[in-house]
Amino acid sequence: MQIGVIADTHSKMRPEALDALKGSDLILHAGDVGRDEVLDALEAIAPVVAIRGNIDKTGRAADLPDVQDLAFLGHAFYMLHDVKTLDIEPQGRYRVVIAGHSHKPRNEWIGDVLYFNPGGSGPRRFTLPITVGRLDVSEDGVVGEIIELPV
Repeated sequence: MQIGVIADTHSKMRPEALDALKGSDLILHAGDVGRDEVLDALEAIAPVVAIRGNIDKTGRAADLPDVQDLAFLGHAFYMLHDVKTLDIEPQGRYRVVIAGHSHKPRNEWIGDVLYFNPGGSGPRRFTLPITVGRLDVSEDGVVGEIIELPV
């Protein structure tokens, strides 16, 4: 199963991000969606599961949940916008914790948990790269990949 992961679009849906997410079975958006057109564009590629970020105060994004508790092929996923607000112990409970907010890509195993941040794909923040992510999920495990966009 191929899961596309995107965050911090801030109303800017880059064509390069859409191209990188093509072929996904599902797309996860880890918050700071912005305008409804972002979700519309992602939904044209694959089903979308999204959460609300700190800028999501209007439109469809305002009604999104703060967190998502998901499972794919026997692996539990927890998605929230800012990993600094994580108030549960994921070890032994979740295989993957997905967050956005920092715009900093992260693909790091700590113990048995993959901490995954696809980075920011909207307006550039400081000198950080523009990125999205991909999770390859099988019954055997999860492999994360950060994709830097050619922008």
